[in-house]
Amino acid sequence: MPKKILFATQRYQYLKARILAIAPADWEDGEIIIRDFPDGEHYHRITSNVSGKEVVLIGGTIDDKETLELFDIANGCIQTGAICLNLVIPYFGYSTMERAVQHGEIVKAKNRAILFSALPTTSLGIRVIMIDLHVDGISYYFESNVRPVHLYGKLFVREAALELAQGKPFVMASTDAGRAKWVESLANDLQVQAAFVFKRRLSGEETQITGISANVQDKLVIIYDDMIRTGGSLLDAAKAYKDAGASEIAVITTHGIFAGNGFEKIRNSGLVQKVVCTDTHPNALQITDPMLRVQSVAPLIVDYFLSIP
Repeated sequence: MPKKILFATQRYQYLKARILAIAPADWEDGEIIIRDFPDGEHYHRITSNVSGKEVVLIGGTIDDKETLELFDIANGCIQTGAICLNLVIPYFGYSTMERAVQHGEIVKAKNRAILFSALPTTSLGIRVIMIDLHVDGISYYFESNVRPVHLYGKLFVREAALELAQGKPFVMASTDAGRAKWVESLANDLQVQAAFVFKRRLSGEETQITGISANVQDKLVIIYDDMIRTGGSLLDAAKAYKDAGASEIAVITTHGIFAGNGFEKIRNSGLVQKVVCTDTHPNALQITDPMLRVQSVAPLIVDYFLSIP
């Protein structure tokens, strides 16, 4: 087996450090010199020897700069002799733009997949490893010699739910019917009741909640959503569950993006007592608040590589 060497883009250095802390001792810490110029251009130089090694590169498509940095470093690793490339993309940006609804809309999720599919081949191939995709179908947008891998954070959600409940009975809930099947599967595993809200779309940006699928009166409701961006949909659902009699509301999300003042909106709403998320997005690490607990996906990533024959 070739030796693994680990690199990360600038914004995912924290996750690289967390992975190295629990990875096998023979995983090497890859080094890159990065400089940003005043005109907006960026300099990268891989100073570690990657020739004949398996590269694990962590980065995101959280914005255009990050996407291109990930692509540039990946290309550089291949050009300097990597025999295998693993792109670990903890949060796949533009995942809500996975299809065109109106004529002329650009399917950004597909474009990002096509971009990484254009990487030169390596002798042992290229994997793209993603976590809790908003839409499973994004995996099928990758082409050529790229093998997509979708890791599910189901164990994280189950453990977080049990910790939040602290032995009390609870309902596992979703923000809408779109995630109902996934939440129902979680609820079955936990042997608790599942619930979701019914919505009616009033306009392109406005929806109205028309009902709830289960009785939540005097119960702890734990809402799972794969990602929280601005928090609007989450708060609409939380209010509906609260109005239906829920005693407490807690939230679990894989991707805590918290765009703008998203977390502040949730905290100030008074509807939610606790939020648990992972560190798939660097924004979550910028928040210091006792209401938020951030758990690392480093064990999930390391376990995946240890499971490969």
